[in-house]
Amino acid sequence: MAKFLHPSLDDICLTEILSALSDPVRIRILKTMLDAQGCCSCTQAAPCPKIAKSTLSNHFRILREAGLIKTTKVGVENRSVVREQEINQKFPGLLKTILKFAD
Repeated sequence: MAKFLHPSLDDICLTEILSALSDPVRIRILKTMLDAQGCCSCTQAAPCPKIAKSTLSNHFRILREAGLIKTTKVGVENRSVVREQEINQKFPGLLKTILKFAD
C-alpha cells in the first residue's frame, strides 16, 4: 500500500506553493476542493473529465508535495483535502488572494 508523504508545516515554503499553483489545472483542482469543503477523490476534483488519470495523479502529487493538500487512502480510493487552515496559519490570506485573482 502506498504511503503518502506530506511536508510538515515548518517545511512548507512559499516558493513551492507558488510553483504548484502556477498551473491553471492545479488552481482549478484546488478551487473545486475548497468549494467541496471536505475530502475529494481525484476524479471528483478533476476540472475536466478528459484528463488522463496519470496526469491527474501527477497534479495531485505536486499539490501534496507543496503542502497544499493532504491525501489519505480510503479503501481503494485516494481522498484529499486542502490544508487550508495550516496554510493560513503560516501564510495568512495567501490562498484567498491567489484564488481571487486566478481565472
